[in-house]
Amino acid sequence: MTKSQPSVCVYCGSRAGARPAYAQAARDTGAMLAARGWRLVYGAGDVGLMGEVARSAQTASGATFGVIPEHLFPLEVGKRDLTTFVVTENMHERKKVMFMNSDAIVVLPGGAGSLDELFEVLTWRQIGLHQKPIFILNTDGYWEPLRAMLDHIVTEGFADASLHEMLIWAPDVAALERELATAMS
Repeated sequence: MTKSQPSVCVYCGSRAGARPAYAQAARDTGAMLAARGWRLVYGAGDVGLMGEVARSAQTASGATFGVIPEHLFPLEVGKRDLTTFVVTENMHERKKVMFMNSDAIVVLPGGAGSLDELFEVLTWRQIGLHQKPIFILNTDGYWEPLRAMLDHIVTEGFADASLHEMLIWAPDVAALERELATAMS
């Protein structure tokens, strides 16, 4: 680990999504990170799944590190009561600060922003810029279309089969915790 306290970057939706299971998974993830003594690194929003994961980590006395760009502060309702709260000039800086301050990446259900964040760290891993583990929390099969797309990309020759090995899939928070514990040890 690069820091005294292991840190897990969580990418997730700024909306709650259509199923209550998504918010529950976010709450369970925040509580699990805090119980393990792992700092939550996330987008500093107080809305959607972002707010759920952060509030849950805080309730369980976990450390929180939030990063939000100036232009999203009103939209994502910047959560100022975090252990560490960073405001950046733009999205690129936000993603860099989040990545640099984490030891592992977890992707919960989310939209285009979560996909952007995932594909950036996945691409960086693919070209050898880092070896941080990347986890997909596949709550209620939410990410199955993504898995199918990645299969298609490999089948059609646009990526090596090793792309699959760069992502660790977990069907629920209990499995995610086991996988994270192995990676963080």
